[in-house]
Amino acid sequence: MPVYCITGTNRGLGLEFVRQLARSSDNTIIAGVRSLASTDLSDLRAAASPSTHILECDTGSLASIHAFAKAARLALGEDRKIDYLINNAAVNLASHQTSLNLGPDELQAQMAVNVIGPAKTLELFLDAGLLSQHVRVLNMTSGLASLHLTAQSPARKCAGYSITKAALNMLTLHQAADLRSHLPGAVVVLADPGWAKTRLGGEGAVMEPSDSVAGVLKVLHGLRPEDSGSFFSHSGDKIPW
Repeated sequence: MPVYCITGTNRGLGLEFVRQLARSSDNTIIAGVRSLASTDLSDLRAAASPSTHILECDTGSLASIHAFAKAARLALGEDRKIDYLINNAAVNLASHQTSLNLGPDELQAQMAVNVIGPAKTLELFLDAGLLSQHVRVLNMTSGLASLHLTAQSPARKCAGYSITKAALNMLTLHQAADLRSHLPGAVVVLADPGWAKTRLGGEGAVMEPSDSVAGVLKVLHGLRPEDSGSFFSHSGDKIPW
């Protein structure tokens, strides 16, 4: 009975991960949401299964991540561990800003959620003994984080978001190497979900969230040890750095 932990599940792709995984009664799901006081949790509660634990986790807050790890331990008990950790929570603020007018406050807020959040979530879960020996860690990134693809594009969008996602890509390479010294069977990868029709995806998105998540889950479930540190598309193709 695998255990999944997903951050940012109150809407968008995070919600769709819960919806698809909850279809199997074999799956235990830790669903992280920014605030349990939010009025935007009805869809998540409707999608959840009896073995889904909805817990608070604001990935922009170190104190909240600490509390999330403790709550996850209580929900799972002392013996059960997480088999799949999906760092999905992310923000795209002030997408109209370019490299020539970046707002420091917006950039710092995106860095906190998009980079420091996944870093500390993995770190604190490892410290709490919550990760299985063969854990699969999936950091949700973007094609906008690819230096190669960005260099080929005449229209460079969402400067702050793409900068922080590029930082997440580098973080993932470090995590892939560092985690193996603690858990030799661990695999850490990146996945670009494609331009999905979510609030974060915005206008012009072309892909249904259900198709995006189905593809990412197929990638996740097919990971091999030698894949650690790889950058995948939702279709399973390797994306150039």
